[in-house]
Amino acid sequence: MLRARGLEAVPRFSILLAFLPLLIGCAGLRPKAATAVAPSPRDQGVFFVADGAGNYQSTSQALRQAVADLRLPWSVVTVEWSHGYRRILIDQIDYAHARHEGHRLANRVACHRQCCPGQDVVLVGHSAGSTVVLAAAEALPPDSVSRIVLLAPSVSAGYDLRPALRAARDGIDVYYSEYDLGVRLSAALVGTADRRRGPPAGSRGFCPVPQTPHDAWLYTKLRQHPWHPSVAWTGNCGRHNDCHGVAFLKAYVLPQLAGGPAGPPLGAVRASGP
Repeated sequence: MLRARGLEAVPRFSILLAFLPLLIGCAGLRPKAATAVAPSPRDQGVFFVADGAGNYQSTSQALRQAVADLRLPWSVVTVEWSHGYRRILIDQIDYAHARHEGHRLANRVACHRQCCPGQDVVLVGHSAGSTVVLAAAEALPPDSVSRIVLLAPSVSAGYDLRPALRAARDGIDVYYSEYDLGVRLSAALVGTADRRRGPPAGSRGFCPVPQTPHDAWLYTKLRQHPWHPSVAWTGNCGRHNDCHGVAFLKAYVLPQLAGGPAGPPLGAVRASGP
């Protein structure tokens, strides 16, 4: 049963079921069966990837391909958090479920750090998967992960990132686009993944409001990367799924995270300090 508020009208609900895959931009081919991955002790690090709503696994598959193409000594682990294949709407609106899955991911990260204490851990979330990643970070001690990467996050622009910033030693990178019509329409129709009404971070970035000097220091670890036409050569034209294209990941994301070859600079990068 759907645990949502404000969806009483059956006609509207039916329309959402029919068209939300297109609005959010998560539709695609059925994913390949995820293989349980045990990162090698020889790896430099591991990416834990929470894909977007609907369990299409397009982000984790693309990142796995990009890592393989660049021959980086990193493992890519798909975080199975969704209600099921194509169940986009319930994934988007069931905030309690996403947070529960985030706590499960936090336990998984803690166990991994005990087994492989020398490895870097990076959490990657796309769209509604960003909710899972942020919940995981909030449940972890300070400096538990190396970085957090949020691709087109469907959480609200006013989301409190301070707990996640404490958990991420080298901070949070956010990739967003004002041309991401999917995340904007989704937020307008059913709210953001953290059950807010208002602009999503995937279309405008986060809007931090530091209240103390410590808050101001934390937010210096938040790096926001708005879409710019200079990256269109990778196939990223600012749409919802473009930010996890293999070419874009190889040129602009992985060089910052895993020591890949440096690509051309992003046309516009905005640091989000106070």
